[in-house]
Amino acid sequence: MNFMNVETIKLCGENERASLTTFVPCTRKEKSDAILIIPGGGYSGVCSDREGENIAIAFNALGYACFVLDYSVKPNAVFPRPLIEASLAMKHIKENAEKYKVDPERVFVLGFSAGGHLAGSLGTRWHIPEVADAIDAPFGTNKPKGMILCYPVLCWFDKTHKGTFHNAFGTDQPTEEQVKLISLENDLSKENTPPAFLWHTANDGGVNVQNSLKMATALSEAGVSFEVHIFPDGPHGMALGTPATGASPAMINDRVAEWPRLADGWMKSLK
Repeated sequence: MNFMNVETIKLCGENERASLTTFVPCTRKEKSDAILIIPGGGYSGVCSDREGENIAIAFNALGYACFVLDYSVKPNAVFPRPLIEASLAMKHIKENAEKYKVDPERVFVLGFSAGGHLAGSLGTRWHIPEVADAIDAPFGTNKPKGMILCYPVLCWFDKTHKGTFHNAFGTDQPTEEQVKLISLENDLSKENTPPAFLWHTANDGGVNVQNSLKMATALSEAGVSFEVHIFPDGPHGMALGTPATGASPAMINDRVAEWPRLADGWMKSLK
């Protein structure tokens, strides 16, 4: 007997990278919430080994149907291409809600590092014309119920992870228009921006914690509901904060390991 529906769906044609892998428990009797999971990698790769399947399995255990996105990276990561791919993934989940036994009104997005940027882009830029027009679906189909952003790259400033942005811009000399689009603290609104859950470590040496703090401030100013957790210690890329293949001792932190439970409580609190 199969207990898990695991399949990989190509989102943009057989010769394109973008794909969605399902981790959907088969034993549920009622519809569940769903999560689109987006691993990080600086838009130069996709860290699905630590921020993909294991994250899906952890949230399966909490009762969620999960879907892991593999998306375009450098040199094909120039925006809005990855955002269109994430939008197509959201479209697929919602259009196949009956098949997967999920509630199409309760599909969340969860991303790590640069994947947090892509998840945040889906939450804040889902409605821009070049994306909404590209997915051939009713307006709002690609909007998530909420966004969970884990040690994310979000804002363009002096101490941000500029390599991630350079890969997404396709240049290290972005225009003002590119910066405005891709620095996600801009143009937030209570109408268009879904609630957010953010977590980071205060001494993250890879992606400065100010990304999450600046985003939290912008969400507050826009009147958008959010929850933020800043853990005092831990390196970049902690994933679940638990022992895993290749995880160094610094990546194992009992306090950080609480974040899936905290995120679960936050998702359940959203009506």
